[in-house]
Amino acid sequence: MRICVVGCGAVGSLFAANLSLLEDVEVWAYDLAQAHVDAINRDGLRLSGAGDVLGHPRATSDAAGVPPCDFGIVATKAMHTDAAIAATAHAFGDGCVATVQNGIGNEEVIANHVERVIRGTTFPAGKIVEPGHVQWDVKGDTTLGPFEPKPAPLAEIERLADACTRAGMPTKAVGDARGPQWRKVIFNASTNPIGALTGLTHGRVCELPPLRALVSQLVDEGKAVAAAQSIELDADPEDLIDHAAKPEVAYDHKASMLQDVEARRQTEIDYLNGGIVRFGEEHGVPTPTHRTIWTLIKGVEKSWSQ
Repeated sequence: MRICVVGCGAVGSLFAANLSLLEDVEVWAYDLAQAHVDAINRDGLRLSGAGDVLGHPRATSDAAGVPPCDFGIVATKAMHTDAAIAATAHAFGDGCVATVQNGIGNEEVIANHVERVIRGTTFPAGKIVEPGHVQWDVKGDTTLGPFEPKPAPLAEIERLADACTRAGMPTKAVGDARGPQWRKVIFNASTNPIGALTGLTHGRVCELPPLRALVSQLVDEGKAVAAAQSIELDADPEDLIDHAAKPEVAYDHKASMLQDVEARRQTEIDYLNGGIVRFGEEHGVPTPTHRTIWTLIKGVEKSWSQ
């Protein structure tokens, strides 16, 4: 089996490093960060923290050099999905491509370039410490299922899920992955921008009552948008938020959006809160709190150009 991880940032690196430990899987990692690519090829891809791993995927910044693959795992930021899959689509002519990205709408973009698409949701998280080295902050499960307009066969989804699970990334194949996806979208859209606006880690956001109440307000709007689409969440996002706030889980974890704001990088706000607003408009569900948070983060991004 050959798998290409498209976008080898923190989450992509977790998959690439762990999968490369399997003797029956050949792993390629495509990323535009040349220093990261060079470090992986020279010294391997190191994970530390929640798990200590040294993997040896074949890393490249040249998309044309990626060979035909059975599977792709897209792990770029949502705003880079189109460019990344357009560059690598040639490798998946006979394969299936999964997204494990944040936000809503990545599957639709991937489906513009390949025929067999997997809707995916993953909870492991971390951050790049230096080229070739990723701090693994949070462990968690992954769920994969067919993307309905251009579905990958369930047998192939199960094959990818089995490889990920054997590699130490517990993954479940399901017939309908929208529930897990929307649970995480609501989780991220309700917590990440609050951390980004305040500079607080997940646990510290949750221990301040006014902020925790704001998080719940965002959760309620997200649940209403999911319900309007007849999507049954696989669990309550509120429970996940409280679980993640525990010291042994993600109390001190800086959400990816906070990391982006600190580095003055474009955030994924358009695909999180902006996505919930868009789906809310399509289904007649008001989302004023998500719209406000979306607007505030866009204002923060705008301030960097002044």
